[in-house]
Amino acid sequence: MIEPAAVRKRFSDVVPLFIEGKKILPAEGKTLDVVNPADGSLLARVGAAGAADIDVAVKAARRAFVDPSWAKMAASARGLILWRIADLLEKNAEELATIESLNNGKTLREALRGDIPPSIDIFRYYAGFASKIHGETIPVDGEYLCYTLREPVGVCGQIVPWNYPLLMACWKVAPALACGNTVVLKPSEYTPLTALVLGELCKEAGVPDGVVNVVPGYGDPAGEALARHPDVDKIAFTGSIKTARRLLHASADTNLKKLSLELGGKSPLVVLDDADVDAAVRACFWGIFANKGEVCSASSRVIAHRKVKDEFVSKLADKARSMKLGDPLDKSTQMGAQVSARQLETILRYIEAGKKEGAKLVAGGERDTEGAKSKGFFVKPTVFDEVAASMTIAREEIFGPVLAVLTANDDEEAVALANGTTYGLVGAVFTRDVGRAHRMARQIAAGTVWVNLWNGFDSAAPFGGVKQSGWGREMGASALQLYTETKTVWVAI
Repeated sequence: MIEPAAVRKRFSDVVPLFIEGKKILPAEGKTLDVVNPADGSLLARVGAAGAADIDVAVKAARRAFVDPSWAKMAASARGLILWRIADLLEKNAEELATIESLNNGKTLREALRGDIPPSIDIFRYYAGFASKIHGETIPVDGEYLCYTLREPVGVCGQIVPWNYPLLMACWKVAPALACGNTVVLKPSEYTPLTALVLGELCKEAGVPDGVVNVVPGYGDPAGEALARHPDVDKIAFTGSIKTARRLLHASADTNLKKLSLELGGKSPLVVLDDADVDAAVRACFWGIFANKGEVCSASSRVIAHRKVKDEFVSKLADKARSMKLGDPLDKSTQMGAQVSARQLETILRYIEAGKKEGAKLVAGGERDTEGAKSKGFFVKPTVFDEVAASMTIAREEIFGPVLAVLTANDDEEAVALANGTTYGLVGAVFTRDVGRAHRMARQIAAGTVWVNLWNGFDSAAPFGGVKQSGWGREMGASALQLYTETKTVWVAI
């Protein structure tokens, strides 16, 4: 492990923006405080981009997009650069994981297993795709040759959240570069550090200056300026529905820029009466409590058949009560601190709403202030039973370690409860009956449905939601559609 003191030393001065391959302080000289969630201490001061800085970054990205050093680079050469980025991420894995843990509050163990390896893999995956983005020949009527080209979209604004800061950035940057685009990346004001390191590693790997720019800042003005900039061709966003609506308005008011949106969920884990209950408990435990529940695909709603519900709740609650919270850098810690004081307050408000609306609290339900945790933003793993579909904790995304358990009497009711939400990101069904599994996988309205598991991810598998969980798919070949335009060419012969 890299010592925390080394991380603090690296970021001891005001951390600048990364624009056109250079470290630049913001025009207005404003900064934002980056806090360690585990103890509330100041970790770093980072330059806060304003509208003027966004304009500089976008102009740099536009110059880089048309510059021959990038625009005319062979696709195989782009692929090699992406592979080198992956190598550098791997070389610096321990440092990146330590930064992520200190900045986000997640455990070092989670960062080393769940953040850094897939960040490396996504660059290697799209490194292979860089030379395989091609059009097709179309047999049209008449004496014509008709074919299509897949061309880069242009300047891509990318706005990423604070729960998986590096991984979410890599999910977006890697396919954008593979397709020949340029990027202006705005990380969350809470967790900008690994994104800034990513920018430096891209330069070290041979990415031309201006192709990747990193501009930390608040949603307003930085995010707003990026969304409204007329020279940005596309916005890729992961975050809240509220912000997504603002992005839609910004696109409509300016240049109708392309949007891809991943907006979270209130995802159902369905446990049928023939399920392996122990397997369902294990999957749900990490599905809701991994990364402190700050996961867009968290298993935040369990819909359990009446015959197995009590057994499921009892076993899960026992595991929740025995979960070890504490120093995220301690290898024995199972759950770290929520990302910020604001998120802590939000989670506690939802817990109080669950109590007031009549849900039965069976585990957790309060802030953990024992010992050194008193200065940090810790919430005990929380389980509510006897939750009605109309309750706030069953309808709204909490983004914390809070589980709501609903009861179903049969498959039909389970599907109705699973789909009784404005979201549709992921879902799962646990059953020993393969026919029931396939039927329910088709019936659950979600972008991904898992059977007898939770959180199955791979760089090759597309990920995204339906309904108000978003537009488009990240990862896999599907993501290439987000970062290319199709041009049709007709030739008279």
